Order: sequence, then C-alpha cells, then structure tokens
Amino acid sequence: MKRTLLLVCAVLLVASLAFAGAPKTYQVTGPVLELKDDVIVVEKGKDKWEIARGKDTKVTGDLKVGSKVTIEYRMTAATVEVKDAKAKETKKK
Repeated sequence: MKRTLLLVCAVLLVASLAFAGAPKTYQVTGPVLELKDDVIVVEKGKDKWEIARGKDTKVTGDLKVGSKVTIEYRMTAATVEVKDAKAKETKKK
C-alpha cells in the first residue's frame, strides 16, 4: 500500500513539473530578410522581427534569405531591473 501511494505521488509530481515547465510559445511567419549565425530577421507586415537563434535551434529545410519561414519562439527575460516604488503618501506635518 505504501509503495503504491509513493508511486502515485511520484507520478503526480512529475506530471505537475512537466506542465509548469516551459513558458508559452509564440510564432511569427514571413520572408527571411537577413540571416546571421545568431539572428534571423523576418518581415511581418511592415515590421522587421529579429529572432535570436542558438546552436540548439532546430531548422528543417533550406534556410536562406528570401525563404518564407514560420518561427516558433519563447519570450525570455535578459535582465530585470527592480526600481523602488516611490512613497504614495508624503508625510503630513
């Protein structure tokens, strides 16, 4: 009985970690304007989107300037600067 309960708890823990793990993914589709080792520039409407890529980025097909691509990406914070909130109330004399 203890062993079954322990197994059920372990399965629930692993499942909860799997669902809470990665942030939401987004995608952008358009023609490639520029290609570098670490950046892909895609045109979406009138905007240029710079999407970073690393050595682990999976690419299927022949990626080159002019190709129409759909890129799936996640937003990741590079830095976070916390500023103290100013006192909303001033001291009354």
